[in-house]
Amino acid sequence: MSSASPSAIDDILAEYSGLERQMSDPGLHNDPGAARRVGKRFAELAPIMATHRKLTAARDDLAAARELAADDASFADEIPVLERQVTQLEEQLTDLLAPRDPHDGDDVVLEVKSGEGGEESALFAGDLARMYLRYAERHGWKVETLDVTYSDLGGYKDATFSIKSRGDAADGVWARMKFEGGVHRVQRVPTTESQGRIHTSAAGVLVYPEPDEVEQVQIDETDLRIDVYRSSGKGGQGVNTTDSAVRITHLPTGIVVTCQNERSQLQNKARAMAVLAARLQALAEEQADAAASDSRAAQIRTVDRSERIRTYNWPENRITDHRIGFKAHNLDQVLDGELDPLLDALSAADRQARLEAE
Repeated sequence: MSSASPSAIDDILAEYSGLERQMSDPGLHNDPGAARRVGKRFAELAPIMATHRKLTAARDDLAAARELAADDASFADEIPVLERQVTQLEEQLTDLLAPRDPHDGDDVVLEVKSGEGGEESALFAGDLARMYLRYAERHGWKVETLDVTYSDLGGYKDATFSIKSRGDAADGVWARMKFEGGVHRVQRVPTTESQGRIHTSAAGVLVYPEPDEVEQVQIDETDLRIDVYRSSGKGGQGVNTTDSAVRITHLPTGIVVTCQNERSQLQNKARAMAVLAARLQALAEEQADAAASDSRAAQIRTVDRSERIRTYNWPENRITDHRIGFKAHNLDQVLDGELDPLLDALSAADRQARLEAE
C-alpha cells in the first residue's frame, strides 16, 4: 500500500488547525447546528492527527537510531523494529485518508416493509425492525418511531424509524446502517403453517441519511398531495380520536411518507416533510452516482425473493450476506442486536473497495 501524499497531510493539518480555532470561539456555540458540524468534522480528523503524530515520532526515532547505530550496537537492534512500526503507521494513515462516504456522520431514516409471503412476511419485517432497534439500543442511539402499519397478527406491513446518534462521534448511524438497504430473505416454518413445512418469504429495508440540514432539496408545494387521517394501533384499533396522522405523496416521484406518532397534525406534517426532503436528497444523490457509474450497487426497492442481499435461515440458525460471502451460525444473537461482526465485515469490504478505486 502506498504512503499518504504530503499534500494530503498538509491539507488535513491546516483544516484541523482551523477547526481548533473555531471550537475555541465562544460565538460558535450560539449556533448549535454549526457547532455540531464543526464538532463532527473535528472528531473525524482526530484519528488521522493521532496517527500522523505517532508516525512523525516513529520516523524521528528511526532517523536517530540509524545515526547512532555506528557508535552503539543497541541502536542497530532497534532499527528493524522501528522500520516495521513506520511501515505499519504509514499503512494506517493511508487507510484513514482513503475516500470517505460524506454521509458517514449522519443520522438515518430506516424503513422496513413486508413483501412476498403475506402474513409471514409481515411477521419477519417485525423481527427485522426489532433487530435494528436492539442494535440501536446497544449503541446508545435515539430511536423515534415515525409510522407503523400492523398486520392482523401483529407483524409490520411497514414501519418507519428515525435513528440518531448521541454526541459528535466521527461515525454516525449511517456509517453502520448504510449496508442494510435491500431485500432480506427468511427461511423458516411460519407460525401460520400447520404442516411444519419451511417457507421462504422476504421483507425490504430502505435506509437513507438524514443530515442535520437538508439544504439541496427544494420541494414545490404544488407537487404534494397531503392527506390526514386518524392514527391507529395494532389490528386497526384507534389510538387517536382526531385526524392527526399525515400522509404526504410527492407526485413527481411517487414517494409516500407518513407520520402519525407526533401529538398534533402540524407536528406530524413537519416531521413527514423532513423525511420527504431526506428521501428526495438521497434519490438525487443516487441518480447522480448512477449516472457517474453504471456499476454502482443501489438499494433494491422491489421486495422480490430472488433479489436478496441476505438470508436468515431459522432451522440452521444461520445468517448469510450474499454480497461478501459472510456466513455465521448465530442467527439468534444477530436477531437480538449483535450485528457488529457482520457490519464490520461489510465496512471492511467497502473500505477496501474505496482504496482500490482510489
